Order: sequence, then structure tokens, then C-alpha cells
Amino acid sequence: MKSAEIREAFLRFFEEQGHTRVSSSSLIPGNDPTLLFTNAGMNQFKDCFLGQEKRAYTRAVSSQKCVRAGGKHNDLENVGYTARHHTFFEMLGNFSFGDYFKQDAINFAWTFLTGVLKLPKEKLWVTVYASDDEAYDIWTQQVGVPPERMVRIGDNKGAPYASDNFWTMGDTGPCGPCTEIFYDHGADIWGGPPGSPEEDGDRYIEIWNNVFMQFNRTADGVLHPLPAPSVDTGMGLERISAVMQHVHSNYEIDLFQSLLAAAAKAVGCTNEDQASLKVVADHIRSCGFLIADGVLPSNEGRGYVLRRIIRRACRHGNKLGASGSFFYQIVAALVAEMGEAFPELTQNQAHIERVLKAEEEQFAKTLEQGLKILEQDLAELKGDVVPGDVVFKLYDTYGFPMDLTGDIARERNLTLDEAGFEREMEAQRVRARSASSFGMDYNSLVKVDVATEFTGYKATSGSAKVVALYKEGQSVDVLNEGDDGVVVLDQTPFYAESGGQIGDCGFLKASSGRFDVRDTTKTGGAFLHHGVVASGSLTVGSPVDTQVDADVRHATALNHSATHLLHAALRQVLGEHVQQKGSLVDSQRLRFDFSHFEAIKPEQIKALEDIVNAEVRKNTPVETEETDIETAKAKGAMALFGEKYGDNVRVLSMGGSFSVELCGGIHANRTGDIGLLKIISEGGVASGVRRIEAVTGAAALAYLNAAEEQLKEAATLVKGSRDNLIDKLSAILERNRALEKQLEQLQAKAASAAGDDLSASALDVKGVKVLAVRLDGQDGKALLALVDQLKNKLGRAVILLGSVHEEKVVLVAGVTKDLTGQLKAGDLMKQAAAAVGGKGGGRPDMAQGGGVDAGALDAALALTVPFVEAGI
Repeated sequence: MKSAEIREAFLRFFEEQGHTRVSSSSLIPGNDPTLLFTNAGMNQFKDCFLGQEKRAYTRAVSSQKCVRAGGKHNDLENVGYTARHHTFFEMLGNFSFGDYFKQDAINFAWTFLTGVLKLPKEKLWVTVYASDDEAYDIWTQQVGVPPERMVRIGDNKGAPYASDNFWTMGDTGPCGPCTEIFYDHGADIWGGPPGSPEEDGDRYIEIWNNVFMQFNRTADGVLHPLPAPSVDTGMGLERISAVMQHVHSNYEIDLFQSLLAAAAKAVGCTNEDQASLKVVADHIRSCGFLIADGVLPSNEGRGYVLRRIIRRACRHGNKLGASGSFFYQIVAALVAEMGEAFPELTQNQAHIERVLKAEEEQFAKTLEQGLKILEQDLAELKGDVVPGDVVFKLYDTYGFPMDLTGDIARERNLTLDEAGFEREMEAQRVRARSASSFGMDYNSLVKVDVATEFTGYKATSGSAKVVALYKEGQSVDVLNEGDDGVVVLDQTPFYAESGGQIGDCGFLKASSGRFDVRDTTKTGGAFLHHGVVASGSLTVGSPVDTQVDADVRHATALNHSATHLLHAALRQVLGEHVQQKGSLVDSQRLRFDFSHFEAIKPEQIKALEDIVNAEVRKNTPVETEETDIETAKAKGAMALFGEKYGDNVRVLSMGGSFSVELCGGIHANRTGDIGLLKIISEGGVASGVRRIEAVTGAAALAYLNAAEEQLKEAATLVKGSRDNLIDKLSAILERNRALEKQLEQLQAKAASAAGDDLSASALDVKGVKVLAVRLDGQDGKALLALVDQLKNKLGRAVILLGSVHEEKVVLVAGVTKDLTGQLKAGDLMKQAAAAVGGKGGGRPDMAQGGGVDAGALDAALALTVPFVEAGI
């Protein structure tokens, strides 16, 4: 079945079961400040579930357009590189508002999947919330799903009712268990059933979710039965289309095949399963629908997300060889594919194309700006290596491809710090995964069946054996000199990236060669050492000596420990509502994202630093304890954002009970090791999310030393010392204000003297004195004063004065009051300002304006006489 046929079959089936077909709501949530974009089918029915809205129907069915590309739900960086991540997707859903409940919802889902779509029953697995015996019994006793294909999922997210199979609208309010249906793609695809250690694989894919809203959770955490339980279900159209069309990737379904073909044609490349082409095909959907719903590219909010998506598509198109504007050309294919189901695309096709084309052209100018930034950075470069953070800044801020930066660098006999760039990229991926409920580790695509013993809590070196090697994602027996690859060991001291802490780097030394480890990640129980063979070769079975870069590890550990102290301090200073929303910890700095509703005041920043540094000075031991999750909860341990915890967890305590969190990271031995924490920036990154960046230890000392040098330099410039710098600066500012006032007085006198000379040059036009004069260097204030003086001197008069001041055109027009019934200064100003490429207006007797075209100023002034002749 084609995607469009599946969509229609779903809607029609539920209409036949008494549901009202409801059109998709806008991607801009109505009256819901908690959402950046509509991201689920139930969004438009939220008030119905809350009992705040009554509709003419109690059963509904819809195909809801959704976007997840910004804010809390952000899949952007995964798109194109995984089988099922999209910025835009369709959610098929059926809903009951106090009508039917579990039995009917389950039967509807099973009947549609096995009866209408005719999926093999033996291919379907089902999960239920661990304590939901009612749903379990319906599935096993009424529907007939064998117990061996049923999975009970408990509280697997670190808190009561925090489960993959328990849905909540928020900390309080409607909530309830859910039951999910999974499709088994077969044993030739890696992965385990839901609830297993291998559940993140691609074999078992969730295709349907039934949410049973049967409770109201109050602030005390108690669940109260709802008087009218409701149902909210969802099935991703792209996922079920992949199942029905017997493919494993959403990008292989018919809908995407047409978009990929159109994208390849617009770009001018072949359609050969390139990740970049998938990015372009995916992004045309989100961009087209967002623009159709009223979003325009901008530098903030929803408009910024749209701009980023467009520029990401353009960047990937350019990577494939596109020249000029190409992205807007794919809109026609999008309309052809989805316009019938979503007529707003057809209605806005021309508008969408115009917006995309203009943004593409603007992006080309941005690339030019990036070139200027690069030239500036290269001019200031010390040495012959372009730093990785510079390369990343050009990529992330200006959409500058790394290979283009490399080409320019090579022309100057420079090289790029590619390892530094990759560290910045990985840090960005960490942030993206931390903000995404659908995050997937790219390295999980490397399938490893063995487990690695981690020895890094107590050591930074040791001995190990190579148990697997990978090159370009494929298992190999040997890696040779120059090969990029992945090494798996039986045991390792290298920490794998997790919880915001970057993976360790260092090297592996074998008798046959050396492997430089640039990063370490983890998939399943295996640690993946990413890097390059620096010399010789490495073979499976070889013994190796392992050596972590201890200096980088130590600096990173200090920053990680400081992050925990900062988290606790934030909750003290700002309130218990503060929760971690993401983090980045490396050897240079720490970055901490947290929930808060306003900017942090300077005095609060100081309080945070004082609290953290007081704990540092106490020099208390950093203590760790292995325990079960329930004991950890009883200790008050907080869970780190984005982490997944098993039954046994590692509890990290600092300052006794000052900071108690679940964390598997590497930390300092004592709080005193941190030395000092200094906050260097604070700002907003999303609605209700703030970010703090800070430095510790040697980096904090270097930051303070640099600030001290700047202070000394400033004191030298004003011929003072750090002790009297403020007094010196205050005196200079006061002196400047006095000089500015004196300058204004002198300009007024000069204008008055000029007025005496200018009045004699006025023309007589039909009994009206007309004066149009250019006085370069005068500002608007001086021209206003002069016009007032000339009106008094000339009597019945029309005056237009112009000046080029600080590279801009300034215009002031005046008309004596006896003439304002016939001639208005504002009308004259509109004509004159338009002539110099600007705008202007004002009262009938006085008007101001300006423009940017200094070369047209004389022509603008010449408009005065014809203006008077036409009006008298």
C-alpha cells in the first residue's frame, strides 16, 4: 500500500467505528506557550482531555502534521543519518473523550493492523505498563496474543510512574498507562524485543501506542481515578508505511522516493542513498509545512528554527554539488505528493517557493560573511593550524562546510585542527541527544556482541586485548597505518561519552603499531575506541597497552564535579524547580542547561559562585556508592538529564548531602581539587531553558589572569591604577558629556550664523520664500534648530535642509503655519526621503527623515521648488 492509501484507510476505518474525522491542526500550537511546534496528534485535543472544552463528538480520528526540530523535542541533527528520524512526520491517531476505553481501543488497533493492513499476527509484540493487569488480560485472553510476545514495562526512567509505558501530561494532571505494539522485522535485523538490553536495535519497531488516561495526579504524587477515562493513540505514518512496503528505512517508502528523486534532480546529482540527499528530502517537508502555516525565517523563536532547517538543507545540497538556488525547486514535488491530503500546501505553493528562494539567496550572502570571518581569523592566526573551534564556528554559525574551510587553508599552506572540530561536533551531538526524546547514538549502528570491562574509575592505563575492529562500520580483522576505525577491547580505562561528559582520548600501543584514540563511546556493553592507526597495524586478538590522556581526563573530571555542585547551588539560589536539561563537560569548560523562567541577576551569579566555591574550599571527599535504584531514590539522589538507569546505579555525593546525584562519570577525588569555579556566561537557549558556561581549575585561573591584564591595560590607558580606575573612567565620561554639550552649543551658534547667510539665498516662488540647502556634517538636531530660525527670518516660507552625517542622509523640512493649509512639511519629506532611499514624515509644519543614498541628496533637495509650484 502507498502511504496515501494507508492514511486514508486509517481515517476511513475509524470513521466506520463512529469517529469524527478531524483535520490536522496548525504546526503553530494554539494558545499553548509550552510548545514550540505541534509535536503529537493529541495537542489539538488537550483541552478536551483536561475537561476544559466540550466538542460535538466524543470520538475523533486525525492525521496530524508534526515537527520536532527545536526546543525540547529536537531531532534535527539525527535526520538523514538514521532510519526513522525526521523533522516533519505525520501521526495517525484515534481519540476517545470519556467514551470507549481499553477494550475497544485495543480491539480497534488489533483489527486495523491485522484485519485492514493484514499484518501477520505472529510478527506483532505488545508492551503494557507493569501493573496494568486489565490491559494485559485483554491482550492475552481476548485478543489472543501469546504471553511470550507480551512485555511488562515498569518505572524504567528513575521515578514513580516514570516509564516508557506510563504517559503524563505534566508533573500533575491527566496521566495513565499505555500499551504499545511493535513489529518484528526479523532475525536478520539486529536488536532485541522491548525491555531487553538490545531494545534500541532496528529489529523490533514500535508502530502503535495506546495511551489510557485514567488518573489525575495531584501535587502530592497521588493518582486519583478520572470520572471519564479517555484514550489517545498514535501511529507514525512513515513507520507503518515502511512495514507495509517491506523496507527497513522510512526513506525507502514511496513518499520519500518521489521527494528524493526531485531533490536529486534539483541538486544535479544521482540518487544513491546519500545521507545529504535524505536531509534535503526530509527538510523540504518541514520547511514547506511551516511556511504554509505562517512561519517565516528570522533570528529568533520558530523563525530561527525554520532558518536553521533551510540552511542545513542548502548546506547538504551544496555538499552534493548544487550551484545557485535549488531547494525551492522541490516544492512542486512536495505539493504533488501531499497536496491532496494537506491543501494548504497547494494554496501556498508560490509563497513557499518565494520564501525558500529568498532565504537561499540570503544564505549565499551569509557564506560571503563567513568568508570574511575566516579571513579575519586567518590574519590573526599564530602558527600554521586553524583551531577546531574556529572551523566549528564557521560551520555552526555560518553554515560553512569544513572542506571549504580546508580548501582555503591549504591555499595558505595551513592545516585544520580536525580533531578539535570533531570534538566540537560531538559536543553538539551530545546537546542534541540531551534535548531529544528520540535521540539515537550514531555509533549504535556498529553492532558489537561482546562486552567491555571498564577499569577507568581507578586507572588511566593498563593492558587489554583487541576483540573486534571496525572500519567504515564494517567488521575487519586488521587496521593498517592511516586507517580510521573503531577498536573494541576486552577491558579498558577509557571512559565512554555519557551524561554530557566527553569520551576519553589517548592511545593504544601494540607490538605491531600504535592506535591514537580520539574519542570513546559505548554501544550496549561494548566500549568503542574511535581513532586512527598512527603507525604500523592493529589486528584482532593483539594484546595492547592502554593509555588515557591523563591531563585531559583530570581537567574534564574537575569540570564534571563542578557541574554537580553548580546544579545544587542553582536549586538553592533559584528554587527547587530547577532541573538539568542538558550538559557538556570537557577539559576546557563546563556547560549546563537548566529549566528557569528568566535571566539570572548579577547578584544571583555571584551567589552561585560563592556557594560552589565555599564547597570547594571545604575540600570534602567525593564519595561514590553502588546501590539499587530504590535505595538511591530514598537517599534523595537526582537523576541526570538524558541518562538511562538500570536496577543498579552509582550514587555520587559531594559535601555530604549538599549534592547527591546518580552519575556514572569520572570525578575529582575531593571537592578541593576543583580549585575554583568562575561563571563566564549566562543566557537563554530555548523557552524556559537557561545556559551557564563556566571554567574551573587552571582554566579559571587563566581566565582571571586575562581579566587582570585587561584591567591593567585599561588603567594604563587612563593613566591610573586598578585602585582608582573607576574614578578615572567616571571623570573621563563626565568630561566627555561636558564636551558634547559644548559642541552642541557651538553647532547651534554656527547654525545661527549660517541662517543669516542662508536667508539671503532663498528663492521667491509665487510669493513664497523657498530654501533648499545642503549642509554636510550637521546632525538632525542642528538642522531642526536652523529650520526654526529660518522660518522666523523668512516669514512665509518652505524650507528643506539636507546633510550627510556619519555616512547617512539627514533631512529636515519646515513650512510656516500660514501655508500648512496648502503645503505640508510631511508631504515634502516623504518625497525627499524616498529619493535618497529612505523614509520620513512628521507634522504639517515640521518633518524629519533620512536615507542611505548620499549621491541622490542634491536631487532630493531640487524637489522643493516643484513641490511648492504644484501646491500654490
